[in-house]
Amino acid sequence: MILEVRDLIKNFGGLCAIDHFSLCVEEGQILGLIGPNGAGKTTMFNLITGVYSPDAGEVWFKGRNLIGLKPYEICHMGICRTFQIVQPFREMTVLRNVMTGAFSRNADVEEAQDKARGILEFMGLSLRADTLAKELTTIDQRRLEFARALATGPEVLLMDESMAGLNPAECEVAISLIKKIREQGVTIVVVEHNMKAILSICDSIVVMAQGSKITEGIPEEVVNDQKVIEAYLGKSFGDAANR
Repeated sequence: MILEVRDLIKNFGGLCAIDHFSLCVEEGQILGLIGPNGAGKTTMFNLITGVYSPDAGEVWFKGRNLIGLKPYEICHMGICRTFQIVQPFREMTVLRNVMTGAFSRNADVEEAQDKARGILEFMGLSLRADTLAKELTTIDQRRLEFARALATGPEVLLMDESMAGLNPAECEVAISLIKKIREQGVTIVVVEHNMKAILSICDSIVVMAQGSKITEGIPEEVVNDQKVIEAYLGKSFGDAANR
């Protein structure tokens, strides 16, 4: 078990955003975290990465409790995340954007640059290294988001709706990139509403609603679970899945 969330609780005033939520992530897997808007998925990412402190519960990574650590400390330990809305340094080149991630582990400029160039090659962005980030297409901004995260050297990568705003062809590119990242030994937890993507890349799925876990299991079981259909997928999806 590389990452384990134990009985987390998070309240915002009178709202219970996370309600006794637990999660286990096996090393090397891609785990999908799905559920309706407001279910608590992004809040869960914020708790794991130290952006929020829980009211109760624990987060364990490779045998160490992360509660109380700063986000940069958790990143240095090997957990990184991407965001639904990409926020590159728009006036910096693609290469320098990725170097900002590499600097988390490489203080030497030349070493950080070499690492960044290798990651850009891996992500298919080497020809855009000297392009300003603001000039990239939507899919290439996603590539850049992935590249910058990879430059931190993560063992676990949390991806928050990485296919938001992409067309179907671009989603296929993103799916291929996520699979490539996993092949490099990175464990991935992905929050995503694109069920085609979830079903094609995930080894297992956890379903959230109102801050709690509804169910978990392999994709084929989860999408046919009546509780999941009622709370999230809808009857039409359930009917289509069974055709």
